[in-house]
Amino acid sequence: MVAAATRQQIVEAADRLFYERGFEATSFADIAGAVGLSRGNFYYHFKTKDELLDAVITHRLFKTKSMLDVWEANAETPEERILSFVNLLVVNQTKIMAYGCPVGTLCNELAKLDHTAKDRAAELFNLFRHWLSHQFIALGREADADALAMHILMRSQGVATLAAAYHDQFFVQNEVENMCAWLAAQRPEPPALCRNPFPPLV
Repeated sequence: MVAAATRQQIVEAADRLFYERGFEATSFADIAGAVGLSRGNFYYHFKTKDELLDAVITHRLFKTKSMLDVWEANAETPEERILSFVNLLVVNQTKIMAYGCPVGTLCNELAKLDHTAKDRAAELFNLFRHWLSHQFIALGREADADALAMHILMRSQGVATLAAAYHDQFFVQNEVENMCAWLAAQRPEPPALCRNPFPPLV
């Protein structure tokens, strides 16, 4: 039980440091220091940095899936659920302005490194993509649900990138408002009322 708790502490510390400093720039010594472990005790849990990276991605996937489940349970409409995703930019804007999007930064770094885990890290985006697509289907946009999901993913990544570049919270808030207005415009048009081809006799 103690070993499992220590392992979890290591994964959570690595998750934070990979986000704040980058995967390549974070050493085992950095993570061991953050947890307060000796190098020997650290190696008992993780022999390689790639093994730890895999555990971090698993941890992030679990946290993301749990968050999506909460949104699914707590919101009554698909539009409200999608808004929960959009509002992440505001909820996490301090960290985003400092370090960027945790998913985007990890995926970009691993892609540049041509790391073997780059496809697995992209599963984080796939989780959001498939969940958002499901919400747009529920909204009545089945034909273009995936395209809409990709659009809002792309837009949120662009906001996160520019937020980190400019450190402008008003930009983030303004863009979130624009995304909310865009989402409202995606509601399907109500069907036109059928005209009676036989007008009443006067």
